[in-house]
Amino acid sequence: MLSGSVRRSGIALTERQKIAWLRLIRSDNVGPATFRDLINHFGTAEAALDALPELSRRGGSDRSVRIATADDAERELEMAHRFGAVFVGIGEPDYPPALREIDGAPPLLAMKGNLKVAARLSLGVVGSRNASVSGAKFAAMIARDAGAAGYVITSGLARGIDTAAHRASLHTGTIAALAGGLDRPYPPENVGLLQEIVSGEGLAISEMPFGWEPRARDFPRRNRLIAGVSLGVAVVEAANRSGSLITSRYAADFGRLVFAVPGSPLDPRCHGTNNLLKQGAIVTTSPADVVEALAPLSRDDLFTRSSSNLDVKEPAVETTQPTPRAPDDSDRSLIVEALGPTPVDIDDVIRHTGLSASAVHLVLVELDLAGQLCRHGANLVSLVPVD
Repeated sequence: MLSGSVRRSGIALTERQKIAWLRLIRSDNVGPATFRDLINHFGTAEAALDALPELSRRGGSDRSVRIATADDAERELEMAHRFGAVFVGIGEPDYPPALREIDGAPPLLAMKGNLKVAARLSLGVVGSRNASVSGAKFAAMIARDAGAAGYVITSGLARGIDTAAHRASLHTGTIAALAGGLDRPYPPENVGLLQEIVSGEGLAISEMPFGWEPRARDFPRRNRLIAGVSLGVAVVEAANRSGSLITSRYAADFGRLVFAVPGSPLDPRCHGTNNLLKQGAIVTTSPADVVEALAPLSRDDLFTRSSSNLDVKEPAVETTQPTPRAPDDSDRSLIVEALGPTPVDIDDVIRHTGLSASAVHLVLVELDLAGQLCRHGANLVSLVPVD
């Protein structure tokens, strides 16, 4: 049985800082990677917000970038408060430690329920929405045994396997990752299940704004949350084009364990899991396979090492350090010339141009804010193709 939780670390944001963070991440063209670069360059979200119009102009935008207002942020914070939820920043103690370690982790998470659950080691359990009876039963067995061993079960609140996993871990701890806002759960028939989760030993998380209705393109982001929160992901029944395979791919990219339950070659719901086994996933024919594989990794200091994502935090007291020098036009031209429609590694751009990492990252931020940059995963970028 696990001791319970990973060591918590971090510094709480002030209310003023949290409003500025919320404004920054809700502004146009500011994703997690751009957010991180802005904070690391300017020191605070407030300073970054002041710089956005000029950065966008230097990136080539012919219109003003939309910046979320303080009223917008305060309104969303009030919605969260009325809903019984909170926003937790990546550098704060209640932020899930495993998620903090991934590249492009969400700067802010909306969370509702038992926040202590976020500090515990987690197993993701995902699979088919149209699960078979035996598939749902086996997912519940994995969730129940892993929960008894001390792991929180993370899933996506979907029909089928997700539902079975959540229900089997209601009393031992479960996390529901949502594709929309916390107040817009999907599917509608699992609203009652979500209420059971957040009112007991569970937690709901989302990086999307309150009021956001989930769309098809939002579910991969939800899948990324499941993989990022978890120490490993178990896939029970997944077709070849299943979203569960997206979750397993993220888990592999993050260096997490991937478990797959073999199934009949004649059942389309098992084609994806059988292919995962061919690719090296851990064969899972018993819940013990999962618990035993996780055991050697389950230390309370596992996710307390230094990480580049931990740089995304502000000092408790704002400083007056001078803003680093902005790249000049010749620097900017050199960086743009190094880019093209084919994704390249940012580190290769730094080596190719001979410029400082901070200069390259700032120009990439400018291009991103102007809508001229595509980000591909953790460290790959390309220019937006010209029609």
